[in-house]
Amino acid sequence: MNKVRRSAEALAGIREGMTVMIGGFLAVGTPLVLVDELVKKQVRNLTVIANDTAMPDRGIGRLIVNRQAKKVIVSHIGTNPETGRQLMAGELEVELTPQGTLAEKIRAGGSGLGGVLTPTGVGTVVEEGKQKIKINDRDYLLELPLRADVALIYAHKADKAGNLVFRRSARNFNPVMAMAADLVIAQVSEVVEIGAIDPDEVMVPGIVIDYIVAEQGGAV
Repeated sequence: MNKVRRSAEALAGIREGMTVMIGGFLAVGTPLVLVDELVKKQVRNLTVIANDTAMPDRGIGRLIVNRQAKKVIVSHIGTNPETGRQLMAGELEVELTPQGTLAEKIRAGGSGLGGVLTPTGVGTVVEEGKQKIKINDRDYLLELPLRADVALIYAHKADKAGNLVFRRSARNFNPVMAMAADLVIAQVSEVVEIGAIDPDEVMVPGIVIDYIVAEQGGAV
């Protein structure tokens, strides 16, 4: 099955009010073609789950500037002043989560777990509203899993069946997000024929990928 699509076709099912996971770390490993297409579509009231909101003119930051997000669940916002401005103005809900905890919550969502226990945040504002569990005289917070309607991820290479290979630090949040969404769309730099990727190289199996978009945005 050839899963390669043009960006507009791949994102056709994204609608107002959906929850969208977007891979990347300060736009490194972020599927910029897919984010730009989402900006073009003008889909609004999105809940965005990501490591950060990048910069105002790049990646996820463009969604913030264009006011397409009603809420973001992220580990930091310091590189995007517009996120902070909208937060202070009451225009955007921001849920800050420690970075490692965020990754584990997504992993739990993709693995079908009921949550994860972590000591991170105990005794701080992070614990507000969360269940605290004591194990061996140490307090842990129960962090609930995160899933999304759609995950937009980036990979270095894919075959037409959707098997993915990541390159260096661009891997970051992309593999765990691929497991934690109902619809998974991968932007890739290179598309090869089925069988051209050694099975030992595959980092995310094609069975969890719905569509592939070549980096130039066209089908191959």
